[in-house]
Amino acid sequence: MVQSSADAFQIDRERLGWWLVAAVLVVLVGLVVRAFVGTLVFGLFVYYAIRPIRDRLQPYTDSRIGATAATMVAAALPLLVVLLYAGGLAVRELLAVAGSDTAQVVLNRFVDNPESVTTVVSDPRAILQQLDRVARLQQGLSAVAGVLGFLGNAFLRLSLALALAFFLLQDGNRVENWFRSEVTSPDSTADVFLRGVDADLETVYFGNVLTVVGVTVVGVVVYNLYNLVAPPVVSLPVPTLLAVLTGLATFVPLVVGKLVYVPASGFLLYNAVRLDGPLVYPVAFLVVAFLVLDILPQTILRPFISGQSLHSGLVLFGYVLGAAYFGWYGLFLGPLIVVLSVQFLKQVLPDLADGSEMRPSSSEGVEIGTDPLAGAPDAEALGGIGDVGRTTDDGETQTGRVGSPADDRAGDEDDADDGGDGE
Repeated sequence: MVQSSADAFQIDRERLGWWLVAAVLVVLVGLVVRAFVGTLVFGLFVYYAIRPIRDRLQPYTDSRIGATAATMVAAALPLLVVLLYAGGLAVRELLAVAGSDTAQVVLNRFVDNPESVTTVVSDPRAILQQLDRVARLQQGLSAVAGVLGFLGNAFLRLSLALALAFFLLQDGNRVENWFRSEVTSPDSTADVFLRGVDADLETVYFGNVLTVVGVTVVGVVVYNLYNLVAPPVVSLPVPTLLAVLTGLATFVPLVVGKLVYVPASGFLLYNAVRLDGPLVYPVAFLVVAFLVLDILPQTILRPFISGQSLHSGLVLFGYVLGAAYFGWYGLFLGPLIVVLSVQFLKQVLPDLADGSEMRPSSSEGVEIGTDPLAGAPDAEALGGIGDVGRTTDDGETQTGRVGSPADDRAGDEDDADDGGDGE
C-alpha cells in the first residue's frame, strides 16, 4: 500500500512537472504572438487571399510546392512593381529638392580642394549659401534614414507574413491531419467549427482582394483617362500610383477610395483656382470617382463577392471596429473575430446552452455563416470562387470549398508522392 502511494505520488509529480513546462511554453508562445500579432494575422490574410489561386494552378503543375511557389510569385510581383515605382518617384523628388549639383557642393567642402579655398576667399557669401543647401540636404537624409528604418522593419514583418502564408499553403493539410488525429476527430463539433471558419475566412479575405484588384484596375483607367482629357494645369500627378492607393484604400469599408480621390480632387480644385484653370474638370473628376470608385464597390462589387455567406453589415463592423481598436492589423483581425463569433454562435452555443451532448448538426435554416454539413449553394452564385468540384482518381466528383479540408485531403496523395520522390 505504501509502495503504491509512493508510485502514485511519483506519477503525479511527474505529470505536474510536465504541466508546468506546458504552462511556460504557453506563456512564451503567447509573448511571441503578442509581439507579432499583426504579422501573424496579415500572414493568415495572405494565405486565404491567395489560396484559391494555388488551387487553380495545382492541376497545371507536377507538385504542390510548384503550385505554391508560382502562387507566391504571382502574388508578390504586383507588390514589387508598385514598390519599385513608388521608390523611383521618391528618388526623383529627392533629387529635385536637393538639386543636380549637390554632389559637387559636398566635394567642394574639402579643404584639400583648391577650388573650395578659392571660392571661400573670393566669394564667401556664395559658399555660405551652398553650405545652407548641404545642411538642408543633411536634414533630408536624416529623414530618409528614419524612413528606411521603418521600411526595414516593415520588410521584415512582411517577409515573416509571407513565410507563414507559404508554410500554410504547402503544409496546411498536414497540420489539419495531425489536428484531426491527435486533438479531435472528423465531423466532431471542433472539426465542423473550424471548417466553417475556414470557408468563411476564404470568402471574406479572397473576396476583398478581388474587390481591391477590381477597384485598382478601374482606378487606373479613370485616372489616366482624366489626364488625357484634362488640361495640364488641372492634371493628376502620378495617376497610376494614385489608382493603386485607391484600390488599397478599399480595404476600409465605408471610407474606401475617399482617402485618395477626395484629397486629389482638392488638389485639382486648388490648382484650378490658383492658376485660373477650368473648374469643370476637378468637379467632374470628383463626381465620376465617387460613382465609380466608391458607390459601385460598396453597393454591388463587395456584397456580391464577399457577402455570400456572411452579412455585409457584420463584415463592415468587423473592419471598422477592428481597425479603430487594434490599429492597422485590425483590418484583418476584425473579420477574423467576426467569423469566429458567427461560427461559435452557429455550431457550438446551441449545444452549450441546452446542456446537450456536443454533436454537430446541419443548420441550413440559419442564413448566416457557412454550414460545413450542408450543401454548398454558394458555388453557382460565386461563379466558382468559393466552391469547386474535383475529380478524384476513382472517377468520382468531390465537391468542397477551394482549399477546404476536402481539397487538402485530395492533395495528400500529391504530398505523399513528393515525399516518396525525395526519399
